[in-house]
Amino acid sequence: MDNRNHVRCSLPRLAIVGAAVVVLVSLAATPAASHGGPDTGVHSNYLIIVRKPYEYDTNVYKNVSSWHASLVASVCDMAKEALESDPSSVSRLIYSYRNVVNGFSARLTTEEVAEMEKMDWFVRAYPEKTYQLLTTHTPQLLGLMGPGSRRGASAGVWNTSNMGEGVIIGILDDGIYAGHPSFDGKDMKPPPAKWNGRCDFNKTVCNNKLIGARSFFESAKWKWKGLRDPVLPINEGQHGTHTSSTAAGSFVPGANVFGNALGTASGMAPRAHIAFYQVCYVEKGCDRDDILAAVDDALEDGVDILSLSLGDEQADDFSDDPVSLGGYSAAMHGVLVSAAGGNTGPGPSTVVNEAPWVLTVGAGTTDRRFVASVKLGSDITLDGESLSEPKNFGDEMRPLVRDVGDGMCTSENVLRAMNVTGKIIICDAGGDISTAKAKLVLRAGAAGMIVVAPQVFGSVIVPRPHALPTVQVPFANGQKIKAYIRATQNVTANFIFKGTVLNTPKSPIVAPFSSRGPNRRSRGILKPDIIGPGVNILAGVPKIEDIDLAPNAEMPKFDIKSGTSMAAPHLSGIAALIKNAHPTWSPAAIKSALMTTTDTTDNLRKPISDVDGTPAAYYAIGAGHVNARKAMDPGLVYNLSAADYVPYLCGLGYTDQKVNSIIHPAPPVECGKMMKLEQKDLNYPSITAILDKEPFAVNIDRSVTNVGTASSTYTVEVNVPATLSVEVKPTTLEFKALNEVLNYTVSVKTASGQAPASAIEGQLTWSSGKYVVRSPVLIIPGTGAKSSASAVAKQPTGGT
Repeated sequence: MDNRNHVRCSLPRLAIVGAAVVVLVSLAATPAASHGGPDTGVHSNYLIIVRKPYEYDTNVYKNVSSWHASLVASVCDMAKEALESDPSSVSRLIYSYRNVVNGFSARLTTEEVAEMEKMDWFVRAYPEKTYQLLTTHTPQLLGLMGPGSRRGASAGVWNTSNMGEGVIIGILDDGIYAGHPSFDGKDMKPPPAKWNGRCDFNKTVCNNKLIGARSFFESAKWKWKGLRDPVLPINEGQHGTHTSSTAAGSFVPGANVFGNALGTASGMAPRAHIAFYQVCYVEKGCDRDDILAAVDDALEDGVDILSLSLGDEQADDFSDDPVSLGGYSAAMHGVLVSAAGGNTGPGPSTVVNEAPWVLTVGAGTTDRRFVASVKLGSDITLDGESLSEPKNFGDEMRPLVRDVGDGMCTSENVLRAMNVTGKIIICDAGGDISTAKAKLVLRAGAAGMIVVAPQVFGSVIVPRPHALPTVQVPFANGQKIKAYIRATQNVTANFIFKGTVLNTPKSPIVAPFSSRGPNRRSRGILKPDIIGPGVNILAGVPKIEDIDLAPNAEMPKFDIKSGTSMAAPHLSGIAALIKNAHPTWSPAAIKSALMTTTDTTDNLRKPISDVDGTPAAYYAIGAGHVNARKAMDPGLVYNLSAADYVPYLCGLGYTDQKVNSIIHPAPPVECGKMMKLEQKDLNYPSITAILDKEPFAVNIDRSVTNVGTASSTYTVEVNVPATLSVEVKPTTLEFKALNEVLNYTVSVKTASGQAPASAIEGQLTWSSGKYVVRSPVLIIPGTGAKSSASAVAKQPTGGT
């Protein structure tokens, strides 16, 4: 059924009933809005939540959409003259939701919302809101390909998961270039019989790889005047094509970006199917009501995994966040949601998509660099990275200058006055993106450019192709170059391009932009959950942005991009591989398998570091960096059903209506009549406890399900600082059968008997000889705030 039904609020009531008896047959019994007169107010988009268990009469209404239309009509002004004075009032009901929320979105005036508030079915009206969008090597890096892959894995994950065959990954993003070779359906089997979606492209591009493609625009079109209605889910942006090909792109030989990262590209699950849902628009954003509609349809279409590289830093709680709402409905349908954790790090409390039923993904670097060095006239050579390697830059040393304006190379007049012709210029970050600076510097006559990364990026470089030879250097190296300029007359420099280099040390490092915890909406749940490759990821694009090619030059079909938006589809694809190998596992079991098998050390066997070189905190890496091979066979899992989150929500202090809004369409609950669950006791793969009351001791309960060897014995090991005392009972778990569930309790207290001064990190592992099942342990002090939904909402959001 198409959920885009509209109600004509401007027509006389009898005309509505006569013209659409099925849709609005009950209007004669519905009181008209009391404000009367023509409807000439300003209309805005609202998400309207309907009271639960308020239900419609199936003998009167054909479906939930027709009922929602009647609710809209009950407050719409019926004056005929409104049609001429306000044409936008013709279409009011935008979406009628079936799975994600108990409600609808509609075009309403503030007066009409006020009328709705008087109705017994009304709960809350949310104004319109915009959300933002937050490879050739990573399959080998993550151990998918067998020998030679990460850490010497002997058997690749693709061998045991059939490359995700038969699994459907639903991707919500900003459009897809359907004709890209990454979406070639050759040798792909048809989608499973459960697939119920549609592909709005023609049959030449819709195939057994790209099985679904739709646009959701009904709410966005009112918000962004002049935005062209996308008949097809395609645009000139790159994001959706990049994320889709990362998750499940087909094999494409010879993939590269201007000769860099040359190899055969593929997604994490190259035999999985892609169902694409366009909900975002370039330079605009992603409308909340369109996101909800897309998730609503995706669940009915039959997707197995949902990949969302979008989020909101300002959502008050889980009841007004479309990723949380859609993610819960997905959990009810057995669908795992992998969502980007946000790109506003490294500051604290910046992570988004924090609901415990969502896999929240941060970003780390890979061991691939595009190395280029700056050779100074003093014979010092300083490393950076470049995607702008010319065919022949030459060996001669060139004059080196620094922008005498703002230092950021933002004024073409200043550059020309300096006479930078034939010289290499060093530019600080800021003012504009580096690719735009390159064009300006090139017009001024420069031979090359050095771009100094922000200090907060540490050693991490995010290179881009530039219009002239460019080397991007870390902040520390930039300061050394500037010191050389200040101390020396007739300074010179040259570039040495070394190309793609693999197995670079100290990998991964947490990406500087990757958002950090603590979890603003639920401090007792560690977020992000995990990190994956998210820096310098090569994947498919329609074209490369900000590059002017020579006439008749072929536009590259792959590009390097960075962000948690790139990390999330890596985890989506790996989750699809696990789903193929374990089709009966719940989303929570798949999530647990990913989290308890992570790597916490880099390729030098040292703790994964943050950008400042210190060991990364749990608020940066969650459980650690994904290890796909181990996740396929984790031994034990921490399982949860969708219903298990309800006592947790009640424990947060959410009202019944908020809980029921989140868990829709499950039957309504009353928190006062059920046991509440503290955050620490949610059966989560990570363990977090808030010590905020004397005697600063807590007991934490967990249960684990045996999915490894039928007869197996696990022993516990706890590693925590001496400031904590931790006891686990029992210390041994003896399983006699697969799927057997055993419980244990962790008792934690401070050694001093006082409240912890700051967060304390440790780990708990269950080992059987074959398996090691690890959980991070995070003990944090209280904040003095009440443990309630309102308190959670008032915590600072952080970020920008």
